[in-house]
Amino acid sequence: MKLIVHGQQAYGKSVLEAILDKGADEVVAVYCAPDKEGRPLDPLKEFALEQGLPVHQPASYKNPEVWEQLAGHDADLCVMAYVLLFVPEEALNVPKLGSIQYHPSLLPWHKGPSSINWPIIMGKKKTGLSIFWPDNGLDTGPILLQKEVEIGPDDTLGSIYFDKLFPLGVDAMLEAIDLVRDGRAPRVEQDPEDGSYEGWCRKEDVRIDWSKPADEVYNLIRGANPQPGAWTIFNGDEVKIFDSRRDDASGEPGTVLSIDDSGMVIATGDGAIRVMKMRADAGKLTAAEYAAAAGLAVGAKLGG
Repeated sequence: MKLIVHGQQAYGKSVLEAILDKGADEVVAVYCAPDKEGRPLDPLKEFALEQGLPVHQPASYKNPEVWEQLAGHDADLCVMAYVLLFVPEEALNVPKLGSIQYHPSLLPWHKGPSSINWPIIMGKKKTGLSIFWPDNGLDTGPILLQKEVEIGPDDTLGSIYFDKLFPLGVDAMLEAIDLVRDGRAPRVEQDPEDGSYEGWCRKEDVRIDWSKPADEVYNLIRGANPQPGAWTIFNGDEVKIFDSRRDDASGEPGTVLSIDDSGMVIATGDGAIRVMKMRADAGKLTAAEYAAAAGLAVGAKLGG
């Protein structure tokens, strides 16, 4: 088939690389996000240019001129690997067989842009990825295939994405392309009454309430590690908390119970969290380094 690859960043690059390495289809064009002033070239764009592929970067896909440009490639399928701009059906349906898209959740659950954060924050034990046929809704199109992964007790946003959903997603995209080429690609309609939608996981969503149960606090920290970073207050300053573990200690919520080279133990509503990595104005530090720099001692209170 003739393919358009549409995406960005490392995942988009890896999908393009995998398609070219497999050699079963011809990539006729690459579409990626517009350049940002002062930022390095998008890895997908850089790699595509190295391969001598035509690269296009529309600011919007609602423009009929962009639809005409897409049609000029005479593509069979558009492969969408990490696309944040809205793409209307007028553009999606230009290739002969339409477009397929990667989404890092088990649709119809966790539609929306922060679909890896929220299952972890909610304490779920599994998540996954979907390759689907996008439409004018937000992650609402028919499902082509899905892959499930476990959320381990110490998994974070970073480990779920980089260790599980990223590599599995590249393989799943190749599998989906094969199914489309062979005429065996399913289109399983999503139930509009089923599943969930969550917006961006933003800073205001991940402020730590130390009075909550330890599991809730721990899930919040894991689901926001590394972005946007769960945070709390000490002496009026914000401090982000990253690597952490559950701890059996107990005390007044928000109170620092101990500090040593293995971390800082902070009490929650029904237990404690041992924090290993933190970030404040001085940068990312071990908990002991942060305590020394901030003048934080056992008995100090976080939050408020």
